[in-house]
Amino acid sequence: MKIDLTDTTSSRINAALIRARRAIGTPAVGMVLTLVVVTDEGSAYDALKAAGDASREHPSRIIAVIKRPGRSPRDRASARLDAEVLVGADAGTGETVILRMHGELASHAESVVLPLLLPDAPVVLWWPEAGPPNPSIDPLGRLGQRRITDAASAEDPVGAIGTRADTYAPGDTDLAWTRITPWRSMLAAALDQKHSAITAATVEGEAYNPSSELLALWLADRLGVAVDRKVTDGPGITAVRLYTADGDICLDRPDGRLALLAVPGQPDRHVALKRRETSELLAEELRRLDPDDIYRTTVAFAVKHLIGDPGKGDHVEAPAPAKKASPAEKTSPAEKKAASAK
Repeated sequence: MKIDLTDTTSSRINAALIRARRAIGTPAVGMVLTLVVVTDEGSAYDALKAAGDASREHPSRIIAVIKRPGRSPRDRASARLDAEVLVGADAGTGETVILRMHGELASHAESVVLPLLLPDAPVVLWWPEAGPPNPSIDPLGRLGQRRITDAASAEDPVGAIGTRADTYAPGDTDLAWTRITPWRSMLAAALDQKHSAITAATVEGEAYNPSSELLALWLADRLGVAVDRKVTDGPGITAVRLYTADGDICLDRPDGRLALLAVPGQPDRHVALKRRETSELLAEELRRLDPDDIYRTTVAFAVKHLIGDPGKGDHVEAPAPAKKASPAEKTSPAEKKAASAK
Protein backbone atom coordinates (compact mmCIF):
# COMPACT_ATOMS: atom_id res chain seq x y z
CA MET A 1 0.00 0.00 0.00
CA LYS A 2 1.26 3.44 -0.93
CA ILE A 3 0.13 6.83 0.41
CA ASP A 4 1.38 10.12 -1.06
CA LEU A 5 1.44 13.19 1.18
CA THR A 6 2.19 16.70 -0.07
CA ASP A 7 3.10 19.67 2.11
CA THR A 8 2.67 17.52 5.18
CA THR A 9 3.97 17.14 8.75
CA SER A 10 5.46 14.37 10.88
CA SER A 11 2.20 13.87 12.78
CA ARG A 12 0.26 13.36 9.53
CA ILE A 13 2.87 10.85 8.39
CA ASN A 14 2.50 8.89 11.63
CA ALA A 15 -1.28 8.92 11.21
CA ALA A 16 -0.88 7.66 7.63
CA LEU A 17 1.32 4.78 8.86
CA ILE A 18 -1.38 3.72 11.35
CA ARG A 19 -4.11 3.91 8.71
CA ALA A 20 -2.04 1.90 6.26
CA ARG A 21 -1.29 -0.86 8.79
CA ARG A 22 -4.95 -1.14 9.70
CA ALA A 23 -5.98 -1.20 6.05
CA ILE A 24 -3.80 -4.21 5.28
CA GLY A 25 -4.72 -5.95 8.54
CA THR A 26 -1.40 -5.71 10.41
CA PRO A 27 -1.89 -3.15 13.20
CA ALA A 28 0.88 -4.61 15.37
CA VAL A 29 4.38 -3.26 14.89
CA GLY A 30 6.94 -6.10 14.73
CA MET A 31 10.01 -4.17 13.61
CA VAL A 32 13.33 -4.39 15.44
CA LEU A 33 14.97 -1.08 14.50
CA THR A 34 14.70 2.17 12.56
CA LEU A 35 17.05 2.54 9.60
CA VAL A 36 17.50 6.16 8.48
CA VAL A 37 18.94 6.40 4.95
CA VAL A 38 20.36 9.83 4.07
CA THR A 39 20.67 10.02 0.30
CA ASP A 40 19.95 12.10 -2.77
CA GLU A 41 17.34 11.64 -5.49
CA GLY A 42 19.76 9.97 -7.89
CA SER A 43 20.84 7.29 -5.41
CA ALA A 44 17.54 6.83 -3.59
CA TYR A 45 16.26 3.90 -5.68
CA ASP A 46 19.36 1.73 -5.23
CA ALA A 47 19.68 2.65 -1.56
CA LEU A 48 16.05 1.83 -0.79
CA LYS A 49 16.28 -1.45 -2.68
CA ALA A 50 19.35 -2.47 -0.65
CA ALA A 51 17.66 -1.40 2.60
CA GLY A 52 14.50 -3.30 1.67
CA ASP A 53 16.46 -6.46 0.93
CA ALA A 54 18.33 -6.14 4.23
CA SER A 55 15.01 -5.71 6.06
CA ARG A 56 14.08 -9.29 5.16
CA GLU A 57 16.62 -10.33 7.76
CA HIS A 58 16.04 -7.31 10.04
CA PRO A 59 12.41 -6.05 9.85
CA SER A 60 12.79 -2.29 10.02
CA ARG A 61 11.09 1.03 9.60
CA ILE A 62 13.10 2.57 6.80
CA ILE A 63 13.14 6.36 6.66
CA ALA A 64 14.73 7.84 3.54
CA VAL A 65 15.83 11.47 3.89
CA ILE A 66 16.17 13.30 0.56
CA LYS A 67 17.17 16.94 0.89
CA ARG A 68 16.19 19.50 -1.75
CA PRO A 69 17.39 22.86 -0.44
CA GLY A 70 16.89 24.57 -3.83
CA ARG A 71 19.20 26.79 -5.83
CA SER A 72 17.61 30.24 -5.76
CA PRO A 73 17.28 32.36 -2.58
CA ARG A 74 13.50 32.10 -2.92
CA ASP A 75 13.63 28.29 -2.99
CA ARG A 76 15.97 28.15 -0.01
CA ALA A 77 13.75 30.48 2.01
CA SER A 78 10.67 28.28 1.52
CA ALA A 79 10.06 25.08 3.49
CA ARG A 80 7.92 22.10 2.49
CA LEU A 81 7.78 18.42 3.37
CA ASP A 82 6.51 15.81 0.90
CA ALA A 83 6.32 12.15 1.84
CA GLU A 84 5.57 8.68 0.51
CA VAL A 85 4.38 6.01 2.95
CA LEU A 86 4.85 2.39 1.86
CA VAL A 87 3.44 -0.52 3.88
CA GLY A 88 2.94 -4.17 3.04
CA ALA A 89 4.19 -5.69 -0.22
CA ASP A 90 5.51 -2.30 -1.39
CA ALA A 91 7.84 -2.07 1.64
CA GLY A 92 9.22 -5.58 2.05
CA THR A 93 8.92 -6.89 5.60
CA GLY A 94 8.62 -3.51 7.33
CA GLU A 95 7.58 0.04 6.54
CA THR A 96 9.17 2.68 4.36
CA VAL A 97 8.77 6.44 4.62
CA ILE A 98 10.39 8.60 1.93
CA LEU A 99 10.83 12.20 3.04
CA ARG A 100 11.58 14.97 0.55
CA MET A 101 12.58 18.12 2.39
CA HIS A 102 12.44 21.35 0.40
CA GLY A 103 14.04 24.69 1.12
CA GLU A 104 15.08 25.66 4.62
CA LEU A 105 13.60 22.47 6.06
CA ALA A 106 16.51 20.51 4.54
CA SER A 107 18.78 22.09 7.16
CA HIS A 108 16.65 20.72 10.01
CA ALA A 109 16.05 17.15 8.91
CA GLU A 110 16.51 15.78 12.43
CA SER A 111 13.40 17.63 13.67
CA VAL A 112 11.31 15.83 11.05
CA VAL A 113 12.86 12.40 11.54
CA LEU A 114 12.76 12.32 15.36
CA PRO A 115 8.95 11.93 15.71
CA LEU A 116 8.99 9.08 13.16
CA LEU A 117 11.47 6.83 15.01
CA LEU A 118 10.14 3.58 16.43
CA PRO A 119 9.79 3.87 20.23
CA ASP A 120 12.24 1.85 22.35
CA ALA A 121 14.06 0.51 19.28
CA PRO A 122 17.65 1.05 18.08
CA VAL A 123 18.31 3.66 15.40
CA VAL A 124 20.87 3.13 12.62
CA LEU A 125 22.02 5.90 10.26
CA TRP A 126 23.30 5.02 6.79
CA TRP A 127 24.85 7.37 4.24
CA PRO A 128 25.07 5.41 0.92
CA GLU A 129 26.98 8.24 -0.72
CA ALA A 130 29.61 10.55 0.80
CA GLY A 131 28.79 10.88 4.49
CA PRO A 132 29.39 13.85 6.78
CA PRO A 133 32.97 14.58 7.91
CA ASN A 134 32.10 13.58 11.48
CA PRO A 135 29.02 11.30 11.62
CA SER A 136 28.82 11.21 15.43
CA ILE A 137 28.22 14.97 15.73
CA ASP A 138 26.06 15.30 12.61
CA PRO A 139 22.52 16.37 13.65
CA LEU A 140 21.04 13.21 12.14
CA GLY A 141 23.98 11.07 13.27
CA ARG A 142 23.28 11.98 16.89
CA LEU A 143 19.96 10.13 16.66
CA GLY A 144 21.61 6.76 16.04
CA GLN A 145 23.42 4.13 18.09
CA ARG A 146 25.12 2.98 14.89
CA ARG A 147 26.37 5.10 11.99
CA ILE A 148 27.32 3.51 8.65
CA THR A 149 29.28 5.31 5.94
CA ASP A 150 30.93 4.11 2.73
CA ALA A 151 34.39 5.45 1.91
CA ALA A 152 34.19 3.86 -1.55
CA SER A 153 31.59 6.46 -2.58
CA ALA A 154 33.74 9.46 -1.57
CA GLU A 155 35.65 11.57 -4.09
CA ASP A 156 38.87 10.58 -2.32
CA PRO A 157 38.25 7.05 -0.97
CA VAL A 158 41.65 6.63 0.68
CA GLY A 159 41.49 10.11 2.18
CA ALA A 160 38.03 9.25 3.56
CA ILE A 161 39.64 6.45 5.58
CA GLY A 162 41.89 9.05 7.20
CA THR A 163 38.86 11.22 7.98
CA ARG A 164 37.06 8.26 9.56
CA ALA A 165 40.17 7.54 11.62
CA ASP A 166 40.41 11.13 12.89
CA THR A 167 36.71 11.41 13.78
CA TYR A 168 35.98 7.88 15.02
CA ALA A 169 33.40 7.53 17.81
CA PRO A 170 31.88 4.32 19.25
CA GLY A 171 29.15 3.15 16.89
CA ASP A 172 30.87 4.33 13.69
CA THR A 173 31.60 1.84 10.93
CA ASP A 174 32.18 1.85 7.18
CA LEU A 175 31.12 -0.53 4.41
CA ALA A 176 34.71 -0.49 3.14
CA TRP A 177 35.52 -2.36 6.37
CA THR A 178 32.52 -4.71 6.01
CA ARG A 179 33.72 -5.74 2.54
CA ILE A 180 36.87 -7.33 3.97
CA THR A 181 35.11 -9.54 6.56
CA PRO A 182 35.43 -12.70 4.38
CA TRP A 183 39.09 -11.90 3.69
CA ARG A 184 39.85 -11.48 7.37
CA SER A 185 38.00 -14.69 8.25
CA MET A 186 39.78 -16.71 5.57
CA LEU A 187 43.24 -15.38 6.48
CA ALA A 188 42.67 -15.97 10.19
CA ALA A 189 41.62 -19.57 9.43
CA ALA A 190 44.73 -20.09 7.29
CA LEU A 191 46.98 -18.81 10.08
CA ASP A 192 45.32 -21.22 12.50
CA GLN A 193 46.53 -24.05 10.27
CA LYS A 194 50.06 -22.67 9.77
CA HIS A 195 51.95 -21.53 12.85
CA SER A 196 55.10 -20.17 11.18
CA ALA A 197 55.97 -16.59 12.06
CA ILE A 198 54.89 -14.02 9.46
CA THR A 199 57.79 -11.84 8.33
CA ALA A 200 56.00 -9.53 5.84
CA ALA A 201 52.83 -9.26 3.78
CA THR A 202 51.48 -7.83 0.53
CA VAL A 203 47.92 -6.74 -0.29
CA GLU A 204 47.07 -6.52 -4.00
CA GLY A 205 44.07 -4.57 -5.28
CA GLU A 206 42.71 -1.71 -7.32
CA ALA A 207 44.12 1.77 -6.95
CA TYR A 208 42.30 4.03 -4.50
CA ASN A 209 40.42 1.05 -3.05
CA PRO A 210 39.67 1.81 0.62
CA SER A 211 39.05 -1.85 1.47
CA SER A 212 42.57 -2.73 0.30
CA GLU A 213 43.97 -0.02 2.53
CA LEU A 214 41.98 -1.18 5.56
CA LEU A 215 43.03 -4.79 5.01
CA ALA A 216 46.69 -3.75 4.82
CA LEU A 217 46.35 -1.70 8.00
CA TRP A 218 44.57 -4.55 9.81
CA LEU A 219 47.35 -7.00 8.89
CA ALA A 220 50.07 -4.55 9.94
CA ASP A 221 48.34 -3.88 13.25
CA ARG A 222 47.54 -7.50 14.12
CA LEU A 223 50.72 -9.16 12.83
CA GLY A 224 53.21 -6.40 13.63
CA VAL A 225 54.88 -6.63 10.21
CA ALA A 226 55.40 -4.29 7.27
CA VAL A 227 52.68 -4.59 4.63
CA ASP A 228 53.16 -3.57 0.99
CA ARG A 229 50.31 -2.37 -1.22
CA LYS A 230 50.53 -3.52 -4.84
CA VAL A 231 48.19 -1.96 -7.40
CA THR A 232 46.37 -4.29 -9.82
CA ASP A 233 43.49 -3.95 -12.29
CA GLY A 234 41.04 -5.49 -9.80
CA PRO A 235 38.21 -6.09 -9.35
CA GLY A 236 38.53 -4.92 -5.76
CA ILE A 237 41.08 -6.84 -3.70
CA THR A 238 42.77 -9.49 -5.84
CA ALA A 239 45.30 -11.18 -3.53
CA VAL A 240 46.94 -11.26 -0.12
CA ARG A 241 50.37 -12.82 0.41
CA LEU A 242 51.83 -13.59 3.83
CA TYR A 243 55.54 -14.45 3.81
CA THR A 244 56.97 -17.06 6.19
CA ALA A 245 60.24 -19.02 6.43
CA ASP A 246 58.38 -22.15 5.24
CA GLY A 247 56.85 -20.48 2.20
CA ASP A 248 54.11 -18.03 1.23
CA ILE A 249 50.50 -18.20 2.37
CA CYS A 250 48.53 -16.83 -0.59
CA LEU A 251 44.83 -16.03 -1.00
CA ASP A 252 44.39 -15.15 -4.68
CA ARG A 253 41.06 -13.96 -6.17
CA PRO A 254 41.59 -12.67 -9.72
CA ASP A 255 37.95 -12.72 -10.89
CA GLY A 256 36.04 -11.34 -7.89
CA ARG A 257 34.21 -14.64 -7.30
CA LEU A 258 36.44 -17.66 -6.60
CA ALA A 259 39.73 -17.58 -4.68
CA LEU A 260 42.64 -20.01 -4.50
CA LEU A 261 44.11 -20.57 -1.02
CA ALA A 262 47.70 -21.84 -0.93
CA VAL A 263 49.27 -22.84 2.41
CA PRO A 264 52.79 -24.37 2.58
CA GLY A 265 52.66 -28.13 3.17
CA GLN A 266 48.97 -28.41 2.20
CA PRO A 267 47.20 -28.92 -1.14
CA ASP A 268 45.83 -25.79 -2.81
CA ARG A 269 42.06 -25.41 -2.57
CA HIS A 270 39.38 -23.17 -4.03
CA VAL A 271 37.17 -21.13 -1.69
CA ALA A 272 34.10 -19.01 -2.41
CA LEU A 273 34.98 -15.34 -1.98
CA LYS A 274 32.58 -13.39 -4.17
CA ARG A 275 32.13 -9.65 -4.05
CA ARG A 276 28.96 -9.01 -2.08
CA GLU A 277 25.95 -6.80 -2.84
CA THR A 278 25.28 -3.68 -0.78
CA SER A 279 22.23 -5.34 0.80
CA GLU A 280 24.42 -8.17 2.13
CA LEU A 281 26.91 -5.69 3.58
CA LEU A 282 24.12 -3.70 5.21
CA ALA A 283 22.52 -6.83 6.66
CA GLU A 284 25.86 -7.81 8.21
CA GLU A 285 26.21 -4.43 9.90
CA LEU A 286 22.65 -4.58 11.24
CA ARG A 287 23.42 -7.87 13.02
CA ARG A 288 25.44 -6.04 15.63
CA LEU A 289 24.63 -2.71 17.21
CA ASP A 290 27.51 -2.61 19.70
CA PRO A 291 30.80 -0.83 18.88
CA ASP A 292 33.16 -2.76 16.59
CA ASP A 293 36.39 -2.88 18.60
CA ILE A 294 38.48 -4.39 15.81
CA TYR A 295 37.46 -1.59 13.44
CA ARG A 296 38.28 0.90 16.21
CA THR A 297 41.81 -0.45 16.70
CA THR A 298 42.41 -0.57 12.94
CA VAL A 299 41.43 3.04 12.32
CA ALA A 300 43.38 4.07 15.43
CA PHE A 301 46.41 2.39 13.85
CA ALA A 302 45.62 4.28 10.64
CA VAL A 303 45.99 7.62 12.44
CA LYS A 304 49.71 6.89 12.81
CA HIS A 305 50.36 4.70 9.79
CA LEU A 306 47.86 5.72 7.12
CA ILE A 307 49.21 4.61 3.78
CA GLY A 308 49.72 7.18 1.08
CA ASP A 309 48.73 7.33 -2.58
CA PRO A 310 48.69 3.86 -4.15
CA GLY A 311 47.07 5.14 -7.34
CA LYS A 312 50.48 5.89 -8.87
CA GLY A 313 51.55 2.26 -8.77
CA ASP A 314 53.94 2.61 -5.85
CA HIS A 315 54.30 0.01 -3.16
CA VAL A 316 53.21 1.66 0.06
CA GLU A 317 54.05 0.29 3.47
CA ALA A 318 52.12 0.32 6.70
CA PRO A 319 55.07 0.30 9.13
CA ALA A 320 55.40 -2.38 11.77
CA PRO A 321 55.47 -1.38 15.46
CA ALA A 322 58.86 -0.29 16.76
CA LYS A 323 61.11 -3.08 18.05
CA LYS A 324 61.67 -3.11 21.81
CA ALA A 325 65.18 -2.19 22.86
CA SER A 326 67.32 -4.85 24.53
CA PRO A 327 68.77 -4.24 28.03
CA ALA A 328 72.15 -3.47 26.44
CA GLU A 329 70.57 -0.90 24.09
CA LYS A 330 68.86 0.79 27.03
CA THR A 331 72.24 1.48 28.75
CA SER A 332 73.14 5.15 28.51
CA PRO A 333 76.54 6.30 27.09
CA ALA A 334 77.58 7.55 30.57
CA GLU A 335 76.85 4.16 32.11
CA LYS A 336 78.82 2.42 29.36
CA LYS A 337 81.81 4.75 29.95
CA ALA A 338 81.72 4.11 33.70
CA ALA A 339 81.61 0.35 33.14
CA SER A 340 84.61 0.45 30.79
CA ALA A 341 86.61 2.51 33.33
CA LYS A 342 86.19 -0.29 35.87
